[in-house]
Amino acid sequence: MKDSEVIHSYLETQASRCFGLLYDRYSAKIFSKCISLLKDEVMAQDATQEIFTKIFLNLSRFGEKSKFSTWVYSITYNYCIDFLRRKKKQKDIFSDEMEKAPDVPDEEISDKVLLEMNLVQLKVVLDNIPPGDQAILLMKYQDDMSIRDIAETLDKTESAVKMKIKRAKAKAQQVREEKFTEQPI
Repeated sequence: MKDSEVIHSYLETQASRCFGLLYDRYSAKIFSKCISLLKDEVMAQDATQEIFTKIFLNLSRFGEKSKFSTWVYSITYNYCIDFLRRKKKQKDIFSDEMEKAPDVPDEEISDKVLLEMNLVQLKVVLDNIPPGDQAILLMKYQDDMSIRDIAETLDKTESAVKMKIKRAKAKAQQVREEKFTEQPI
């Protein structure tokens, strides 16, 4: 059954097996996203349960304006980012302040830099950039989400997402150069 069929069946019958099917399809993916953003297995497990509670309580509000998976990832990313905001008291990770941030030079920052990093370098780089930048790069490169889907998930314009990705790549490149270029003796 397709997700939409399972959802309609659940909404009509309230059959727990239908929701169980959605849980089986998405729990590992949600947990994976939570652990990649929260960096703690116990917090990720708790977050996964909280996210499924939100999905369960709001399933009737899913309007099929987007794919169900996009809606689920939106809830997941928003939950994790809100959690990190509260935890670190860091404001405006994905705010409109991005338009006020210092501009990155107009030259295109190549995906090649990110794609050629080995796993250890990539982990160090991601751990040293802000959570919002980390999340948007993971959406783009790990989850292979389109600009349109990211914009929809974050409730931002496509141009704002493109600029955020550009700035996040610039920060990642800067961290990589700082951490992994040889220092002269």
